[in-house]
Amino acid sequence: MSAVSPTHHRNEAQPPQSAAPEPRRTWRSWLLGRPLLTADAPHQAIGKAVGLAVFASDALSSTAYATQEILIILAAAGAAAFHHAWPISLAIVGLLAIVTISYEQTIHAYPGGGGAYIVARDNLGELPAQIAGAALLTDYILTVAVSVSAGVAQITSAYPFLYDHRVALAVSMVVFIMVVNLRGVKESGAIFAIPTYFFLVMMVLTVGLGLLRHFMGILGSVPDPPPLESGGVAAVGLFLLLHAFSSGTTALTGVEAISNGIQAFKEPRSRNAGITLLWMATILGTLFLGITYLAVHAGAVPSESETVISQLARTALGGRGLVYLAVIAATTLILIMAANTAYADFPRLSALQAADGFLPRQLTYRGSRLVFSRGILVLTVIACLLIAVFGASVTALIPLYAIGVFLSFTLSQAGMARRWWKAGHLPPGVEVQERGSVLRHRKGWILRMLVNGFGSVLTALVMLVFAVTKFQDGAWFVVVLIPVLVALFFAIHRHYLDMSRRLSLEDSGASLRISRHRVILPISGVHRGTVTALRYARSLSDDITAVHVAADPAGAEAIRRKWGLWGSGVRLVILDSPYRMLMEPVLDYIKKIADQRQPNEVITIVVPQFVPRYKWQNLLHSQTAVLLRLALLFRPGIVITNVPYHVSLGTGR
Repeated sequence: MSAVSPTHHRNEAQPPQSAAPEPRRTWRSWLLGRPLLTADAPHQAIGKAVGLAVFASDALSSTAYATQEILIILAAAGAAAFHHAWPISLAIVGLLAIVTISYEQTIHAYPGGGGAYIVARDNLGELPAQIAGAALLTDYILTVAVSVSAGVAQITSAYPFLYDHRVALAVSMVVFIMVVNLRGVKESGAIFAIPTYFFLVMMVLTVGLGLLRHFMGILGSVPDPPPLESGGVAAVGLFLLLHAFSSGTTALTGVEAISNGIQAFKEPRSRNAGITLLWMATILGTLFLGITYLAVHAGAVPSESETVISQLARTALGGRGLVYLAVIAATTLILIMAANTAYADFPRLSALQAADGFLPRQLTYRGSRLVFSRGILVLTVIACLLIAVFGASVTALIPLYAIGVFLSFTLSQAGMARRWWKAGHLPPGVEVQERGSVLRHRKGWILRMLVNGFGSVLTALVMLVFAVTKFQDGAWFVVVLIPVLVALFFAIHRHYLDMSRRLSLEDSGASLRISRHRVILPISGVHRGTVTALRYARSLSDDITAVHVAADPAGAEAIRRKWGLWGSGVRLVILDSPYRMLMEPVLDYIKKIADQRQPNEVITIVVPQFVPRYKWQNLLHSQTAVLLRLALLFRPGIVITNVPYHVSLGTGR
């Protein structure tokens, strides 16, 4: 068989080359861990026990402040109105059951994850999907701000002297959570599992002991409760009760998190995620009811100076001993760890929207530890800004919180109702491949559709109640923000569609040949770097013009003489600059040439650039190539190339 010339197939795609060596260790690998191979992704999946810590910490942590938020609203009618907290809590747990059933169905219908965004996209259309995406992203940002601020409130309850430093404490904690999450899902889950289960043990101990002492008749009331700050100024009416109910529904925040992060679970993903969701809902409902019952019967008072959890713990445990401090520590940790749920879901959701072209594509890139590191950084920056603006106050942040949650609940359940309707009208055995799942006929689809439809109506009503009752307290901001975000998403999407259309090779015809290649070589002097750049320019074209800006005639004459020796016959244009400007004359000259450019003509600006031995020394030299590139970026037909000359090597290579 005759040998094949190595150039015979030079235009064909070449096979993948051998992998690059493992990245060298830097300060990033010390801080975040060694880089992971793409093939390691399946080994980063988590089980149910760790999944509960990663995705349920937000929902479980809400038991630390949901009861307090109900009591804060009821306090407007005085302490006598606190007994309404118990029936309100029962109604909230009933709503929790409906939402849990809906999301359990979503997990099995959409095993690829995505939650409300994917459900709305596949069943309701792009606009509802982007509304759900905006609502969820807003919710995740607020989850970080609210949960960390609530954790700091627990610390200041135990150590009041730290109250004035709560913003700095909160921001430092957010940065710590960011670093842990940049290390990867599996590692962050293992780290955060310990405080999550520590919280569960301490809360079960506190609530269980409190209930036992209550039914034995020895619990008593909260000793030395903080003063009631706003009592007896309002009457108990429907508006007040609805206001308290809407505040208490913050207990449901985070319920959707597991459905968004199914891909993080080990196989079988849907089954493991579904079981984890049921665990979470059961624990959440039980603790929430127990805390509310004890708060009402022990006479806990909502206050910024001491949380309800702190009051219940010292009442049930008999003072501020070691066990009390353990409860406060556990509550603080779970509230801070609740932000981890947002860190698990925000980057995933933003990556999904970016893949669909509604957010910057950079959010789809995974970092060295196989996490969406850019999404993690964006979440950190925005959450820290919110904490700083609102002074790490939970009460100030809560009105912004639940609208996005219940808007996503509503769209998710409406989408599932629509899905069951479509599935019910498919013939048995027929499958339809949708973007996010496979649609097939299901028995009992009418009941499923009615459950999801009822849940959608119910959560929509809760969202409206929350928007109305909390509107003046700050909910108006989210009501305005979500439409603005949706408009931004579609603007990004239109840009990507326009770029795709303009870059498409379809119907582009034969590529045009370059009829003329003109090279312009700006020079500040004649030296080795200039000669190296000239050598490169001559490899491109014979049509070369060197350009020098002269501030005085003597300097211009010196450049002219030296160019005559080293310029290899290339023409030199000297631009007089009586006002001593450097960039402006060059740009004006280039623009005049560009205005005369023919359709198939390309102008290349070759800029000599010498590279000093140390990076910091670049600050001592003008960055002409960078300035030219910024100034001429939007001029068609112009290419800017800088030719480096490495001074330390004494060569232009």
